Amino acid sequence: MDKGQSKKTLKVCLGGYSTAGNREVNQDAFAVKDPYLRSERNNKGIVACVADGVSCSNKGQQASHTSVTQFINDYYSTNNSWDVKQSASKVLSSLNSWLFQHNQEDVRHNGLITTFSSLVLKSTTAHLIHIGDSRIYRYKNNHLEQLSRDHSRTTYNKSTVLTRALGMDSHLDIDYQQTPLEVGDLFMLTSDGVHDYLDHEMLTNYLQGFTLKSTTKEFEEVAQTICDDALAKGSSDNISCLLVQVTALPNADLSELFTHLSKLTIPPALQPGNEIDCFHIDKILHQGTRSHVYLATNKSDQSKVVLKMPSLNFEEDENYLLDFYKEQWVGQLINNPLVMSIAENIKGSAFLYHICEYVEGISLREWIKENPQPDYQDVCDIISKTVSAVRVLQRAGMVHRDLKPENLIISESGDIKLIDFGTVRVNGLEEIAKEQEELPLGAVNYIAPEYLNEGQSSSRSDLFSIAVIAYELLSGELPYAQSSAHTLDKARQYKWEYRPIKQYRTDLPPKLDKILQFALNPKPEFRYNSMSEFVSELISVKKRQGISEPTTSLMERDPVKFWQSLTLIFVMISLAELFLLLSK
Repeated sequence: MDKGQSKKTLKVCLGGYSTAGNREVNQDAFAVKDPYLRSERNNKGIVACVADGVSCSNKGQQASHTSVTQFINDYYSTNNSWDVKQSASKVLSSLNSWLFQHNQEDVRHNGLITTFSSLVLKSTTAHLIHIGDSRIYRYKNNHLEQLSRDHSRTTYNKSTVLTRALGMDSHLDIDYQQTPLEVGDLFMLTSDGVHDYLDHEMLTNYLQGFTLKSTTKEFEEVAQTICDDALAKGSSDNISCLLVQVTALPNADLSELFTHLSKLTIPPALQPGNEIDCFHIDKILHQGTRSHVYLATNKSDQSKVVLKMPSLNFEEDENYLLDFYKEQWVGQLINNPLVMSIAENIKGSAFLYHICEYVEGISLREWIKENPQPDYQDVCDIISKTVSAVRVLQRAGMVHRDLKPENLIISESGDIKLIDFGTVRVNGLEEIAKEQEELPLGAVNYIAPEYLNEGQSSSRSDLFSIAVIAYELLSGELPYAQSSAHTLDKARQYKWEYRPIKQYRTDLPPKLDKILQFALNPKPEFRYNSMSEFVSELISVKKRQGISEPTTSLMERDPVKFWQSLTLIFVMISLAELFLLLSK
């Protein structure tokens, strides 16, 4: 993973045990896959499942073993654009059809029938898929909770009969639920050979000794103890127990964040002196139609933070709120000193807002006002650092799309920090996808033409915006006279006619216009291939000028003086010739 991204990942510790008990054949089966590849773990998660073949069928073992192995194999082969529910449902429906078709006429007595319970841990969410009477429990805060619901009924003679199972019917009705994960959550999957003979209190006691430092061996030993005790309590069935504990969690993906944040309330506009959660509002930094930004003090440690809150005007605007949620997701995912960080929400807070890193310094817009004729090398340094910050996003598969002086903070030491991620496009977001926007976001004067006109954006679109900033830093002007385009419709109709920078500053390298015009080409395919190439050209053009750049001729600089000098030379030559003639 790129060093600029968070290295947090989903980790579990697990162990299980299964035995035939007093029977000749073990018709239970369990399987777990904790992918080695990060991409598999991110896209599909960690899968654990337990199956219990029906004891009245001599094909129960085949049914249970086929179900757990085939489910895992096929689940990891499903399309990465599918969510967990869709992937699991597709696989189980196919598996159920195969089992059902291979059953004998007397399904209940000689069929491929099995219960199936699966736990899929993906990102910060647990997904539960269940058919039958095997069970999924969660042990949390010293409390054991049965999460699955038994698909069975008790007959008049107190025997239990399955009402749902894989292979029992051509139609499959699956129980699906999802629940947020926390570090320390401990899940237990059991067959009925365990939970029909050990009561709730006994099962709870087995799980009390685990910590985040517990080992796989300890989990396996406890799982075996549970099975052995069930056998000692008179279990006449096959016995299986699988334990899975969450030991580390990644940052939430966008869909999970959306689910959580959409339940929060947008706060009203605040004033200095107001308080929200553990924060005291010190100062209003910005108050606009789209958002409110405040400097605040965290009362718990007296640290300074910036709170960004959406405007109540947009509480019904789904697209706006998705962008707001996405900004927090990006700010939590990226961990790099060049990019502003956003902290997780205050636990238990009812309000929707971002807790942003407080960055000391001034915006690049303010810097431009204070430095109307900056040194060329200073501008090159700023652009180089800006490119480094934007490339952090680029390596994470993101396009900023709203690069402008207001979204760059420069410190007293000259360091650059990139802020504001509300317009960021994230490649590969699949759980929640937004339709292409009719109106591009961002400042019109800095938006690349392809994003402005077609809604298409890439790293070359960010390069265009950076080149506009470089032009403005050096000249105080814009490369294209768009400042009068107050609406997007007017901007889209604009003819892209580049204005040479030399008309504003004659002291700049003569070849600079060629470099800027290349980076600012209205067609992205004709720009530089990379941002680093653009920076390299900016830096080297000044060096080339100092080493080998030809000076401007006297005729170009001062035509009158050129002709006066040339006339003087001719006169001197004529006088010399006359002197030679007279000497003879």
